[in-house]
Amino acid sequence: MTLPDPGAWGPYLAILAMALATYLCRISGVVLMGFVPLTPRVRRGLAALPGSIVFATVLPLIERLGLAAGLALVAAICSMVLRRSELLALLVGMATVSLARAFGL
Repeated sequence: MTLPDPGAWGPYLAILAMALATYLCRISGVVLMGFVPLTPRVRRGLAALPGSIVFATVLPLIERLGLAAGLALVAAICSMVLRRSELLALLVGMATVSLARAFGL
């Protein structure tokens, strides 16, 4: 068996470096939180993180994709509040964006 050309190692090294960086980012949060006292204020902040992350992810998409995406998000949220079914919320959101696009929004 022959070794590949040294230039062919580039993609493998890049993948390895990205995997290592991802692992270090994930584990560093656990390690650093070991030094933070969990006061009531810190607990409230940690409890608010999931919603903040969702908004930080979704709002730029709505800004870029327009009114149809906003309507789909509102419809999906309403469906989720009423029925508590992720699959139904997904279908309602997709149907809403499809109808909005069909009507030119």
